[in-house]
Amino acid sequence: MRLAAASNEAYAASLAVSELLSCHQCGGDRGQDEELGIRIPRPLGQGPSRFIPEKEMLQVDSEDAQMHALFADSFAALGRLDNITLVMVFHPQYLESFLKTQHYLLQMDGPLPLHYRHYIGIMAAARHQCSYLVNLHVNDFLHVGGDPKWLNGLENAPQKLQNLGELNKVLAHRPWLITKEHIEGLLKAEEHSWSLAELVHAVVLLTHYHSLASFTFGCGISPEIHCDGGHTFRPPSVSNYCICDITNGNHSVDEMQVNSAGNASVSDSFFEVEALMEKMRQLQECREEEEASQEEMASRFEMEKRESMFVFSSDDDEVTPARDVSRHFEDTSYGYKDFSRHGMHVPTFRVQDYCWEDHGYSLVNRLYPDVGQLIDEKFHIAYNLTYNTMAMHKDVDTSMLRRAIWNYIHCMFGIRYDDYDYGEINQLLDRSFKVYIKTVVCTPEKVTKRMYDSFWRQFKHSEKVHVNLLLIEARMQAELLYALRAITRYMT
Repeated sequence: MRLAAASNEAYAASLAVSELLSCHQCGGDRGQDEELGIRIPRPLGQGPSRFIPEKEMLQVDSEDAQMHALFADSFAALGRLDNITLVMVFHPQYLESFLKTQHYLLQMDGPLPLHYRHYIGIMAAARHQCSYLVNLHVNDFLHVGGDPKWLNGLENAPQKLQNLGELNKVLAHRPWLITKEHIEGLLKAEEHSWSLAELVHAVVLLTHYHSLASFTFGCGISPEIHCDGGHTFRPPSVSNYCICDITNGNHSVDEMQVNSAGNASVSDSFFEVEALMEKMRQLQECREEEEASQEEMASRFEMEKRESMFVFSSDDDEVTPARDVSRHFEDTSYGYKDFSRHGMHVPTFRVQDYCWEDHGYSLVNRLYPDVGQLIDEKFHIAYNLTYNTMAMHKDVDTSMLRRAIWNYIHCMFGIRYDDYDYGEINQLLDRSFKVYIKTVVCTPEKVTKRMYDSFWRQFKHSEKVHVNLLLIEARMQAELLYALRAITRYMT
């Protein structure tokens, strides 16, 4: 009933807005705006994503009942319908779980005060130079009564939050280096110390916003119209442009989309899909015929881990953070480094020794009730989500491909599943796809449209968004595993 009521209110509000903004070109009257001389901001982008053509996005005015309810809930919880929601709605089952989790983390009862929660979101997003999320949470931080002075730089925030900077840094870029000493330093900082419950809340927020920054860059999320880079007051370049074009999102003068993935023909990309389907069939047959030994499985993991170090993009240049973002974190030169470079040896994290299901979930739920359940549900939805399609094919079992993507990400973080044959990864994930995965997960600020266009060229945009959901949830779980294992070691 609550969803239905919210849906009706949102619908009524949309009718009211459309009446206010009607114009003579569409049968209405908007002369008042012209008389008052109001400068109406015009969106700079072409819809909620720079990577997905606006005409291929799901339209707010044509959604089904479930989507309408989700939009209403999102608006009621956040006071806005942001571009992340408009892209995630390709997968409403996941979006519902995501919104529920985020709402609980930011607004429901918990160990941390509301302004701390938004400030930690700012700190986490800033580590990846994600001005989109930083801008949103700067507004939310001020809305819940946060001190504007804190926004001048991390050094102006309370020492307790400053102390969290080191954990934020390591967790975002090299989580395998987190030790129980990091945890001890935060819990025993005298008058600036954290409680265990507060720290778990902070860790969940940090991992949530690190991974959400990956989604933001991975899907090319456009800035919101009220944020920097999201609007312009320049007059429209065509004479028949009207305010209805803004409200309907039809503000792009040039709808032509350029395929930056190269000059590959449709038949080439069709062949790629057929080849991937054939590899999946062959791998399934091999599984049924013989099973590799534990020694061989371990060897294949180490080989894949080493190979992942040499996956990098030709665009892999340093990105200098802007001052308005970099002031929210320290040590701006610290970034992602492969864990096996320069002779450093990091022990493999074996899931059989510490896993989310048996260890992390219960620890989070004990110290921050209900959050473990919400996160667990979100992990499962992302991992198991399928429509049994692959590009133009239907009735396809995609579980093998989804597991390869998830396990490849964990492999890059040094996390091993003893029961998985890592030889499947090289069979199913080609180099352009691996480049995209590694960039989104490890250095999302370096993602380009060329990378997005270059993998799975025959697949739908909704399928590529699904890939991003797998990437961010696998990343979040990997970060949580390292942080929660360190907390467990401290406690024992």
